[in-house]
Amino acid sequence: MLSINWLAVLAAVVVRMLVGGVWYSPLLFVKPWQALTGVTPESMRSGLGKAIVLDLVMSLLMAIALATILVLAHVTDWTGGALIGLWSWVGFVLATQLPLMTYENRSLKLIAINTGAILVSLVLMGALLGGWH
Repeated sequence: MLSINWLAVLAAVVVRMLVGGVWYSPLLFVKPWQALTGVTPESMRSGLGKAIVLDLVMSLLMAIALATILVLAHVTDWTGGALIGLWSWVGFVLATQLPLMTYENRSLKLIAINTGAILVSLVLMGALLGGWH
């Protein structure tokens, strides 16, 4: 049986939601993201409830998966956790999203905005999960 710290998993979910909230806010990238995707403030508001619930569930799944990887890799410090978060992003997120520039004609700027939020989230979540004992 895996010894996952469920309180740390819940804290990692909060971290992911906070990163997303700040990342896609007027403070950082909401305006360029909207311009690149065509999402309007009105359409954002109309689907916000559903989007938050889905993001919360997927953030929980992400935190559980990352916690499981850290336990299986015997990572017990924040630097190891951050490194696993970084390599998870490189190997699974960047490697699958960057080809969309050619397959779907997505702009590098849009890919950078979207994957940047995941990079920050995974590194912070990994650090928290790896260092919380």
